[in-house]
Amino acid sequence: MIYKLFKRVFDITISTVGLIITFPILLVTAVAIKLESPGPIIFKQERLGLNGRVFKIYKFRSMCVDAEKSGVYEKKGDPRVTRVGKFIRKTSIDELPQFINILKGDMSLIGPRPALTYHPWPYNEYTTEQKRMFEVRPGVTGWAQVNGRKEVEWPRRIELNVEYVEKMSFYFDLMIFFKTIFKVLRMDDNLNVKETASKKNTNA
Repeated sequence: MIYKLFKRVFDITISTVGLIITFPILLVTAVAIKLESPGPIIFKQERLGLNGRVFKIYKFRSMCVDAEKSGVYEKKGDPRVTRVGKFIRKTSIDELPQFINILKGDMSLIGPRPALTYHPWPYNEYTTEQKRMFEVRPGVTGWAQVNGRKEVEWPRRIELNVEYVEKMSFYFDLMIFFKTIFKVLRMDDNLNVKETASKKNTNA
């Protein structure tokens, strides 16, 4: 598909410009994280990418070190989240290091949000239809994110991801991009506070 080639060129251009423009924010955030709590500035986590390939996603660390040992879902007022972490999560600043993932070819600006290697379930437990979401590079934002983000249960999220693969186009990506900006400005649906990985009631 010609658009896939264009999309890659677009991703590289936007990510390069994005890193340059947001450099002051990246620098201030890095310093704030380092001053507040011990541990690395960048949080690295294995995710499922194109064709189910495992890669490491980059995010600014917003929790204390080893927070995942207490579960993948965040609670309201979760003590694992640092003060800086609360702010960068609300504003989505924690996602900015993913510009690097895009430049590396792991991700795209728009696409299915990459799932953990073990959550909602391992790659080999996805159905053939569900695995269609891995036919494109995962995105920093996507169709599922602008339709509820973390409030959407995983079976429905996967359906939306597959729908994205089927409808992927410049105009569809542009619509998702502007819807994402609107949601980020409103700070909508950015807390993962309930169980969303049930396999019940899904035909995906």
